[in-house]
Amino acid sequence: MKAIVMAGGLGSRLGMGEKPCVEVLGKPLISYVLETLQETESIDEIFVAVSPATPDTASYVEKEYAGEIPVIHTGGGNYVGDMVYAVKVAGITEPLMVLMADLPLLNPDLLEKVIGEYKECGKPAMSIFSPIHVCKGLGIRPDTVFNWDGKLIVPSGINILDGNDVENEQEYISLVLDDMEFALNINTPEDLKRCKDMLLEKGQPSVTNQ
Repeated sequence: MKAIVMAGGLGSRLGMGEKPCVEVLGKPLISYVLETLQETESIDEIFVAVSPATPDTASYVEKEYAGEIPVIHTGGGNYVGDMVYAVKVAGITEPLMVLMADLPLLNPDLLEKVIGEYKECGKPAMSIFSPIHVCKGLGIRPDTVFNWDGKLIVPSGINILDGNDVENEQEYISLVLDDMEFALNINTPEDLKRCKDMLLEKGQPSVTNQ
């Protein structure tokens, strides 16, 4: 399966410049996501979609992952339009994973679990959600909340869809997972601090201390 990391957003709520380049424990947020994808066996090719708002992100990926991860320059008009453009440029005509660049707690086992569920779901698309109680437990105030069979759920920023039909709305299934790693994306300085604390709890070393 291919993967596209969407890294073209302004990150205005965080207020620290280009969000994918914001460092946690000495490593840019986007590197956590890219390294997790590289370690996920079911992912065989990775692309990063940037926009005019994220030139430093483009430069960073092109330098640090030269020859490994292609960078696709989108127009930055809107998320869906940029995603469709990136899929077309990448030439992906099969199921692919699309995810945000600000999910540093993800790990290969979790992504394999998502991919496994997708293969069994029988639908062309799948969206990953977190229950609202997981977000509240982390102290997160989500911007978007959906009612799913009477339960409040929050989009994680991870989707799988059919690249061959990317320009059309696809029938999808909602996969709701309790794993906190899907719930913590970085939107505010408080989220960033929480992320740092959780990475330290997991034994993540600081790059600056190595």
